[in-house]
Amino acid sequence: VQLVESGGGLVQAGDSLRLSCVASGRTFSIYNMGWFRQAPGKEREFVASITWRGRRTYYADSVKDRFSISRDNAKNTMYLQMNSLKLEDTAVYYCAAVMDGRSWNQGSWGQGTLVTVSS
Repeated sequence: VQLVESGGGLVQAGDSLRLSCVASGRTFSIYNMGWFRQAPGKEREFVASITWRGRRTYYADSVKDRFSISRDNAKNTMYLQMNSLKLEDTAVYYCAAVMDGRSWNQGSWGQGTLVTVSS
């Protein structure tokens, strides 16, 4: 499956932003999907994930209650609604797709979209 992220940009602290990840190539609905991010000088970290039917979601503690992950299988698209953005949310955000039972490292990854939060 091929993944393309969009929606990144420059925002101020406290603003909101919605990222999208569009999948193509294979049946989107069979994949668990996730968002990861990598800040300058840091390792890539988990942000949020959603199971293939959308019934369960998981969040990193740092974004819980501020970010919301969702998916629309009819549109082959996953979203990340980011509210109350903080300076430390600045990073390149990647979406990933993995079949159930496999690790994220075994999945497909997008090229990333940059989110910059300024004061």
